[in-house]
Amino acid sequence: MAQFAQQEHEDAMAANNTITFYDLALSTGATISPFVWATKYALKHKGFDLDVVPGGFTGILERTGGKTERLPAIVDDGEWVLDSWGIVEYLDAKYPDRPALIPHESVAVTLKALDHWFWNAAVGPWMFCFCADYRDLSVPADHEYVTHSREKMLGRKLEDVQAGREERLPKISAALEPLRAALGQHEWLGGSSPNYADFRIMGGILFTASVCKTPVLANDDPLRPWIERCLDLYGGLGRHPGLFPLFGLQQREGDPDLFNRAAGQGGIYKRNTGPDSTRAETQRITEGMKK
Repeated sequence: MAQFAQQEHEDAMAANNTITFYDLALSTGATISPFVWATKYALKHKGFDLDVVPGGFTGILERTGGKTERLPAIVDDGEWVLDSWGIVEYLDAKYPDRPALIPHESVAVTLKALDHWFWNAAVGPWMFCFCADYRDLSVPADHEYVTHSREKMLGRKLEDVQAGREERLPKISAALEPLRAALGQHEWLGGSSPNYADFRIMGGILFTASVCKTPVLANDDPLRPWIERCLDLYGGLGRHPGLFPLFGLQQREGDPDLFNRAAGQGGIYKRNTGPDSTRAETQRITEGMKK
Protein backbone atom coordinates (compact mmCIF):
# COMPACT_ATOMS: atom_id res chain seq x y z
CA MET A 1 0.00 0.00 0.00
CA ALA A 2 2.81 2.41 0.91
CA GLN A 3 4.60 1.49 -2.33
CA PHE A 4 1.43 2.20 -4.33
CA ALA A 5 1.02 5.60 -2.61
CA GLN A 6 4.63 6.51 -3.40
CA GLN A 7 4.20 5.54 -7.08
CA GLU A 8 0.96 7.55 -7.30
CA HIS A 9 2.79 10.58 -5.87
CA GLU A 10 5.66 10.24 -8.40
CA ASP A 11 3.25 9.90 -11.33
CA ALA A 12 1.38 13.03 -10.23
CA MET A 13 4.56 15.10 -10.07
CA ALA A 14 5.81 14.08 -13.52
CA ALA A 15 2.48 13.62 -15.30
CA ASN A 16 3.38 15.63 -18.40
CA ASN A 17 7.18 15.34 -18.16
CA THR A 18 7.38 18.74 -19.84
CA ILE A 19 8.53 21.98 -18.26
CA THR A 20 8.11 25.38 -19.90
CA PHE A 21 11.55 26.92 -20.36
CA TYR A 22 12.12 30.59 -21.19
CA ASP A 23 15.18 30.84 -23.44
CA LEU A 24 17.46 33.83 -24.01
CA ALA A 25 18.97 33.67 -27.46
CA LEU A 26 21.01 35.54 -30.06
CA SER A 27 20.14 36.09 -33.73
CA THR A 28 21.91 32.77 -34.44
CA GLY A 29 19.35 30.99 -32.27
CA ALA A 30 22.05 29.98 -29.78
CA THR A 31 21.37 30.50 -26.07
CA ILE A 32 23.47 33.39 -24.77
CA SER A 33 23.22 33.40 -20.97
CA PRO A 34 25.50 31.06 -18.97
CA PHE A 35 22.73 30.80 -16.38
CA VAL A 36 20.15 29.83 -18.98
CA TRP A 37 22.56 27.27 -20.46
CA ALA A 38 23.14 25.73 -17.03
CA THR A 39 19.39 25.57 -16.40
CA LYS A 40 18.78 23.88 -19.74
CA TYR A 41 21.29 21.18 -18.81
CA ALA A 42 19.79 20.85 -15.33
CA LEU A 43 16.32 20.21 -16.73
CA LYS A 44 17.58 17.59 -19.18
CA HIS A 45 19.61 15.94 -16.40
CA LYS A 46 16.34 15.55 -14.51
CA GLY A 47 14.85 13.90 -17.58
CA PHE A 48 12.36 16.57 -18.62
CA ASP A 49 11.22 17.59 -22.07
CA LEU A 50 11.30 21.34 -22.67
CA ASP A 51 8.55 23.53 -24.03
CA VAL A 52 10.83 26.37 -25.13
CA VAL A 53 9.60 29.95 -25.21
CA PRO A 54 12.10 31.77 -27.46
CA GLY A 55 13.20 35.39 -27.28
CA GLY A 56 15.98 37.86 -26.66
CA PHE A 57 16.68 40.45 -23.96
CA THR A 58 13.87 42.86 -24.74
CA GLY A 59 10.32 41.86 -23.95
CA ILE A 60 11.10 39.37 -21.17
CA LEU A 61 8.58 40.98 -18.82
CA GLU A 62 5.89 40.79 -21.50
CA ARG A 63 6.76 37.19 -22.49
CA THR A 64 6.54 36.06 -18.89
CA GLY A 65 3.29 37.87 -18.16
CA GLY A 66 4.97 40.26 -15.75
CA LYS A 67 6.60 37.50 -13.67
CA THR A 68 10.25 38.48 -14.22
CA GLU A 69 12.65 40.81 -16.03
CA ARG A 70 15.50 38.28 -15.89
CA LEU A 71 16.01 34.74 -17.12
CA PRO A 72 16.17 31.80 -16.59
CA ALA A 73 12.61 31.08 -15.60
CA ILE A 74 10.58 27.89 -15.79
CA VAL A 75 6.96 26.92 -15.32
CA ASP A 76 6.20 23.47 -13.90
CA ASP A 77 2.50 22.59 -13.97
CA GLY A 78 1.61 26.24 -13.47
CA GLU A 79 4.26 26.93 -10.82
CA TRP A 80 6.75 29.65 -11.74
CA VAL A 81 10.35 29.19 -10.58
CA LEU A 82 12.95 31.93 -11.08
CA ASP A 83 16.75 32.19 -10.88
CA SER A 84 19.21 29.49 -11.93
CA TRP A 85 20.10 28.49 -8.38
CA GLY A 86 16.47 28.68 -7.28
CA ILE A 87 15.55 26.34 -10.13
CA VAL A 88 18.21 23.82 -9.10
CA GLU A 89 16.99 23.82 -5.50
CA TYR A 90 13.40 23.47 -6.67
CA LEU A 91 14.12 20.55 -9.02
CA ASP A 92 16.08 18.58 -6.43
CA ALA A 93 13.45 19.21 -3.75
CA LYS A 94 10.42 18.38 -5.90
CA TYR A 95 11.95 15.50 -7.85
CA PRO A 96 14.28 13.70 -5.42
CA ASP A 97 13.83 10.36 -7.20
CA ARG A 98 15.35 11.72 -10.39
CA PRO A 99 19.14 12.19 -10.79
CA ALA A 100 20.37 14.74 -8.28
CA LEU A 101 21.83 18.04 -9.41
CA ILE A 102 23.41 18.78 -6.01
CA PRO A 103 23.84 15.34 -4.42
CA HIS A 104 25.24 16.69 -1.15
CA GLU A 105 25.49 20.07 0.58
CA SER A 106 29.28 19.92 0.23
CA VAL A 107 28.84 20.00 -3.57
CA ALA A 108 26.92 23.26 -3.28
CA VAL A 109 29.59 24.83 -1.08
CA THR A 110 32.48 23.72 -3.29
CA LEU A 111 30.65 24.73 -6.47
CA LYS A 112 30.03 28.24 -5.16
CA ALA A 113 33.78 28.64 -4.63
CA LEU A 114 34.56 27.13 -8.04
CA ASP A 115 31.97 29.28 -9.81
CA HIS A 116 33.29 32.46 -8.17
CA TRP A 117 36.85 31.63 -9.27
CA PHE A 118 35.76 30.69 -12.81
CA TRP A 119 33.85 33.93 -13.33
CA ASN A 120 36.87 36.00 -12.31
CA ALA A 121 39.38 33.85 -14.18
CA ALA A 122 37.50 33.17 -17.40
CA VAL A 123 33.86 34.13 -17.96
CA GLY A 124 34.28 37.82 -17.12
CA PRO A 125 37.56 38.20 -19.05
CA TRP A 126 36.10 36.34 -22.04
CA MET A 127 33.10 38.66 -21.92
CA PHE A 128 35.46 41.64 -22.20
CA CYS A 129 37.09 40.00 -25.24
CA PHE A 130 33.79 39.57 -27.12
CA CYS A 131 31.42 42.22 -25.78
CA ALA A 132 31.06 44.07 -29.11
CA ASP A 133 30.53 40.77 -30.93
CA TYR A 134 27.96 39.90 -28.26
CA ARG A 135 26.03 43.06 -29.16
CA ASP A 136 26.37 42.50 -32.90
CA LEU A 137 25.15 38.89 -32.65
CA SER A 138 22.10 39.75 -30.54
CA VAL A 139 18.76 40.12 -32.26
CA PRO A 140 18.40 43.58 -33.83
CA ALA A 141 15.76 44.65 -31.31
CA ASP A 142 18.29 44.02 -28.51
CA HIS A 143 21.20 46.08 -29.90
CA GLU A 144 20.31 49.29 -28.09
CA TYR A 145 19.69 47.51 -24.79
CA VAL A 146 22.89 45.45 -24.96
CA THR A 147 24.99 48.46 -25.96
CA HIS A 148 23.61 50.77 -23.28
CA SER A 149 23.46 48.24 -20.43
CA ARG A 150 26.88 46.69 -21.06
CA GLU A 151 28.60 50.05 -21.51
CA LYS A 152 27.05 51.10 -18.21
CA MET A 153 28.40 47.91 -16.59
CA LEU A 154 31.86 48.15 -18.15
CA GLY A 155 32.30 51.93 -18.10
CA ARG A 156 33.57 52.18 -21.68
CA LYS A 157 32.52 51.72 -25.29
CA LEU A 158 32.17 48.05 -26.13
CA GLU A 159 34.65 48.35 -28.98
CA ASP A 160 37.24 49.82 -26.61
CA VAL A 161 36.73 47.04 -24.07
CA GLN A 162 37.03 44.34 -26.74
CA ALA A 163 40.15 45.83 -28.35
CA GLY A 164 43.41 44.01 -27.68
CA ARG A 165 41.84 40.63 -26.99
CA GLU A 166 44.64 38.88 -28.86
CA GLU A 167 46.93 39.81 -25.96
CA ARG A 168 44.47 38.70 -23.29
CA LEU A 169 43.17 35.38 -24.60
CA PRO A 170 46.40 33.42 -23.96
CA LYS A 171 46.49 34.68 -20.37
CA ILE A 172 42.90 33.58 -19.77
CA SER A 173 43.68 30.12 -21.11
CA ALA A 174 46.77 29.87 -18.90
CA ALA A 175 44.68 30.75 -15.82
CA LEU A 176 42.52 27.63 -16.10
CA GLU A 177 44.99 25.18 -14.53
CA PRO A 178 42.83 24.45 -11.43
CA LEU A 179 40.06 23.17 -13.72
CA ARG A 180 42.54 21.14 -15.77
CA ALA A 181 44.04 19.65 -12.61
CA ALA A 182 40.65 18.40 -11.43
CA LEU A 183 39.48 17.09 -14.80
CA GLY A 184 42.81 15.46 -15.52
CA GLN A 185 41.99 12.95 -12.78
CA HIS A 186 38.20 12.69 -13.05
CA GLU A 187 35.82 12.27 -15.97
CA TRP A 188 33.39 14.86 -14.60
CA LEU A 189 33.38 17.56 -11.95
CA GLY A 190 30.66 15.37 -10.46
CA GLY A 191 33.12 12.46 -10.32
CA SER A 192 31.98 9.33 -12.14
CA SER A 193 28.90 11.10 -13.56
CA PRO A 194 27.96 14.73 -14.29
CA ASN A 195 26.04 16.95 -11.90
CA TYR A 196 25.27 20.65 -11.63
CA ALA A 197 28.95 21.50 -11.09
CA ASP A 198 29.61 20.40 -14.67
CA PHE A 199 26.58 22.25 -16.01
CA ARG A 200 27.37 25.49 -14.17
CA ILE A 201 30.95 25.70 -15.40
CA MET A 202 30.00 24.49 -18.87
CA GLY A 203 27.35 27.22 -18.98
CA GLY A 204 30.12 29.84 -18.91
CA ILE A 205 31.99 28.02 -21.66
CA LEU A 206 28.88 27.75 -23.84
CA PHE A 207 28.17 31.44 -23.29
CA THR A 208 31.64 32.09 -24.68
CA ALA A 209 31.07 29.72 -27.60
CA SER A 210 27.97 31.71 -28.53
CA VAL A 211 30.04 34.86 -29.18
CA CYS A 212 33.73 33.91 -29.63
CA LYS A 213 34.51 34.85 -33.21
CA THR A 214 38.10 33.81 -32.50
CA PRO A 215 38.97 30.61 -30.57
CA VAL A 216 39.76 30.76 -26.86
CA LEU A 217 41.51 27.43 -26.22
CA ALA A 218 44.27 25.45 -27.93
CA ASN A 219 43.32 22.47 -30.08
CA ASP A 220 45.14 20.13 -27.70
CA ASP A 221 43.94 21.73 -24.47
CA PRO A 222 43.50 19.05 -21.76
CA LEU A 223 40.03 20.46 -21.08
CA ARG A 224 38.86 19.41 -24.52
CA PRO A 225 37.78 15.82 -23.70
CA TRP A 226 35.56 17.04 -20.85
CA ILE A 227 34.12 19.86 -22.96
CA GLU A 228 33.36 17.45 -25.81
CA ARG A 229 31.63 15.08 -23.37
CA CYS A 230 29.52 17.95 -22.05
CA LEU A 231 28.57 19.03 -25.56
CA ASP A 232 27.42 15.48 -26.33
CA LEU A 233 25.20 15.11 -23.25
CA TYR A 234 21.45 14.74 -23.70
CA GLY A 235 21.53 14.16 -27.44
CA GLY A 236 24.15 16.80 -28.19
CA LEU A 237 22.45 19.58 -26.24
CA GLY A 238 25.52 21.81 -26.46
CA ARG A 239 26.15 21.33 -30.18
CA HIS A 240 23.99 24.17 -31.47
CA PRO A 241 24.87 25.20 -35.06
CA GLY A 242 24.97 28.85 -34.00
CA LEU A 243 27.99 28.33 -31.72
CA PHE A 244 31.53 29.30 -32.71
CA PRO A 245 34.58 27.00 -32.42
CA LEU A 246 36.18 27.09 -28.98
CA PHE A 247 39.41 25.42 -30.08
CA GLY A 248 42.17 26.70 -32.34
CA LEU A 249 43.89 29.39 -30.26
CA GLN A 250 47.52 29.67 -31.37
CA GLN A 251 50.38 30.47 -29.01
CA ARG A 252 52.44 33.36 -30.36
CA GLU A 253 55.96 34.31 -29.49
CA GLY A 254 55.92 36.05 -26.12
CA ASP A 255 52.60 34.52 -25.04
CA PRO A 256 52.42 32.49 -21.84
CA ASP A 257 51.98 28.76 -22.29
CA LEU A 258 48.30 28.22 -23.09
CA PHE A 259 48.29 25.36 -20.58
CA ASN A 260 50.75 23.57 -18.32
CA ARG A 261 52.39 20.77 -20.28
CA ALA A 262 54.11 19.51 -17.11
CA ALA A 263 50.85 18.73 -15.35
CA GLY A 264 51.01 16.91 -12.06
CA GLN A 265 53.41 19.23 -10.25
CA GLY A 266 50.74 21.00 -8.20
CA GLY A 267 47.35 20.40 -6.68
CA ILE A 268 46.04 17.25 -5.02
CA TYR A 269 47.78 14.25 -6.51
CA LYS A 270 48.85 10.95 -4.97
CA ARG A 271 52.54 11.48 -5.59
CA ASN A 272 54.43 9.91 -2.69
CA THR A 273 54.34 6.13 -2.94
CA GLY A 274 57.81 5.65 -1.47
CA PRO A 275 61.40 6.79 -2.12
CA ASP A 276 61.40 5.66 -5.74
CA SER A 277 58.58 8.08 -6.54
CA THR A 278 60.35 11.12 -5.07
CA ARG A 279 63.99 10.35 -5.78
CA ALA A 280 64.28 12.31 -9.03
CA GLU A 281 62.74 15.43 -7.50
CA THR A 282 64.93 15.14 -4.41
CA GLN A 283 68.05 14.89 -6.57
CA ARG A 284 66.98 17.92 -8.60
CA ILE A 285 66.30 20.21 -5.65
CA THR A 286 69.36 19.13 -3.65
CA GLU A 287 71.88 19.15 -6.49
CA GLY A 288 74.97 21.13 -5.46
CA MET A 289 74.06 21.14 -1.78
CA LYS A 290 76.81 20.29 0.65
CA LYS A 291 76.44 16.80 2.05
